[in-house]
Amino acid sequence: MWFDRADGRALYVDKRSETVILKWETGDREHHVRPDMVADFTSMPFPSDTFALVVFDPPHVQRELPLGSLTKRYGCLNGEWREMLRKGFAECFRVLRPEGVLVFKWSSVQFPLRDILALTPEKPLFGHQSGRKMQTHWVAFLKPNAAYDATEA
Repeated sequence: MWFDRADGRALYVDKRSETVILKWETGDREHHVRPDMVADFTSMPFPSDTFALVVFDPPHVQRELPLGSLTKRYGCLNGEWREMLRKGFAECFRVLRPEGVLVFKWSSVQFPLRDILALTPEKPLFGHQSGRKMQTHWVAFLKPNAAYDATEA
């Protein structure tokens, strides 16, 4: 997704930092998960209202363990994953500044987008489907400005 992973304007956060071996038809190869910061998206170590833009790209596949190449690369949903995604949405909005933008990426291979969007009370502004089978969704949210909304009431 990144045009330049070393761009100083971006901070890549993942709860994993590891090297995994991926099995491909053309042979095994290493895949490095090397975030700028190791942290869990359900409890990020940032003050509230920190970022103007947040991209939330959680795992999309439910498995108990990351065994295949896809889940080894991107992680998997397991346990109480719906609650985990609820907390993830809430945490993304917490660290987002008022009038900041959340870009949410979801692949609806296993679970439809509408079921996942139901996990947050926030309403998306717009979205776009992409990919060969149109199963990847990019959804944009705008965090309300509570101070502005209060003056309008």
